[in-house]
Amino acid sequence: MTYQIQTGIRNLYYQNRKPFKGVIIFLFIALYFAYFGYAMYYSFGDEPSWRLLGFTVFAMLFISGRELMQYNEHRLEETWKLSIRPCLDSANCKKSRRISSVLLKIVVAGAIAAFVVIDVIIDHPQNLISFAGLAIYVVLFYISSVNPSKIRWHPVFWGISLQFIFAILILRTRAGYDVFMWCGDRVTEFLNYSTAGSIFVFGPGYAEHNFAFKVLPIVTFFYSIISLLYYLGVMQFIVRNIGRFLAFCMGTAPGESLNAAGNILVGMVLTSLIMLFFPKTEAPLMIQPLLADMTVSELHAVCTGGFSTIAGTVLGAYINFGAPASHLLSASFMSAPAALAISKLSYPELELSTSSTKDYYKMGKAKERNVFEAVSVGATNSIKIIGAIAVNVMAFLSILQFVDATLMWFGERVGYGNITFEFICSYLFYPFAFFMGVETGDCRSVAGLVGIKTFVNEFAAYEKLGKLIDNNKNFTMYTQSLNFTDWYKDGDDIILPMVNQTLTSGILQTKSVVISTYALCGFSNFGAIGIMLGGIGALAPSRKTDLSRIMLRAMIAGNAACLMTGCISGNKEYVLKMTMKFFHRYF
Repeated sequence: MTYQIQTGIRNLYYQNRKPFKGVIIFLFIALYFAYFGYAMYYSFGDEPSWRLLGFTVFAMLFISGRELMQYNEHRLEETWKLSIRPCLDSANCKKSRRISSVLLKIVVAGAIAAFVVIDVIIDHPQNLISFAGLAIYVVLFYISSVNPSKIRWHPVFWGISLQFIFAILILRTRAGYDVFMWCGDRVTEFLNYSTAGSIFVFGPGYAEHNFAFKVLPIVTFFYSIISLLYYLGVMQFIVRNIGRFLAFCMGTAPGESLNAAGNILVGMVLTSLIMLFFPKTEAPLMIQPLLADMTVSELHAVCTGGFSTIAGTVLGAYINFGAPASHLLSASFMSAPAALAISKLSYPELELSTSSTKDYYKMGKAKERNVFEAVSVGATNSIKIIGAIAVNVMAFLSILQFVDATLMWFGERVGYGNITFEFICSYLFYPFAFFMGVETGDCRSVAGLVGIKTFVNEFAAYEKLGKLIDNNKNFTMYTQSLNFTDWYKDGDDIILPMVNQTLTSGILQTKSVVISTYALCGFSNFGAIGIMLGGIGALAPSRKTDLSRIMLRAMIAGNAACLMTGCISGNKEYVLKMTMKFFHRYF
């Protein structure tokens, strides 16, 4: 009897699954909006209420957009083919688009030039050095291009212009900077929840082993969230729309535009690590279905974008080292169009692309069956990622220590025992630091950081930057809070005699800290070449030959995109004032 009742209820549910599902969704939405309405009535105007409003608006846009595409995809496609596409392909429309494109470029170039004259040349002429740095990178990559005659200047112009426009909106306007400062605060607040798991597993003394028990668990926590968002389709929704925007502005193919958008949130190099360790797992690489049919230029753009940004999963690690979260977030946004621009300079399109607007809907989909499996798979996949990060950091730092000891030994043989790898890099990369607008006194320190990031990895570089930020804090406390003035320099070190403390490698000015944060924000190092080659090669085995041919060029281009972002970031005095507020708040 009981079994028959269960069978009847089950059959009733399966026969009327859609109506049941619709009723449940309707009830859930009704309950949520009842809560939302009362919450807005109860308290409106403070930060949490605005946060709730923003979340609700985004959720409505996401759900309505997904439902619209699900039920009207064929109708929209037919409208595009029968009405919009023929109009766009007509001779008159093409002529109008060409004229509009030229006029828009003139307007944008004129606006940027006016801003440079008013905001830079008149008030801060020394910042023209940074713009000279941008011009130098464009010239160098034009000269070293695979085929300079094939370069399309449209994506190059708009890539650099978008980078500059993002910089103005994010760094120059108070509203833009406050938005990213708010986002950075929320990210920091969100990542701090990972401490609950660390305390439960490792005990309350987990912070004594900062990197292993505090930094690396953040990767697990964040990757689980990314996996959940990927399962729900939120990641695809965000990436698709950012990618469409980049493609519309720059005229780039869907695959490379989606990749640039995805790198802002996920990052290519850590995804490549997943494919190395979990080759049979559905990794959250959204452009995987497009890789096999990409042109070499598009593949180069994909790799360059991966090298020029960091993954959201390691964002917490860099924040823990002392890098401001707001600057890390804005660096990823600013580097994405710059990477596309510099990639199209370095390796212009030499083939006929087969991409189409349908590629926006070919992004990989999650195979998990429910949210719990998605979270579990994300956490499980992070295990070997954490192991890879830990052993790479241990190996590279140990090798760096050995190289430093070896160089010092050779130097002592000729009476100069202060030669280290960082010392050599401080001269080798000095021009790069100088043309980013770094103050002359800090150029060698910043150049050393860029060298460590390029030859070792960005973890070591940010760890070093974190120590310099701590030095700034201790020096400020010594000279301002304690009002001591009897400090002195011993080489690059600063000695604080009244507290018997040595600030190894000295300090950095706030402007140099900001520029370094932006310039180091990318996976462009020699170790990442192997990771990228192995990871993308696992996704598209037929493209391994092409990948091996372009990977070094892509790494150099990705590094240049990061340095270009550093050039722009150091131009804004307003940013420096806001950054000082950040350090006073958190340090």
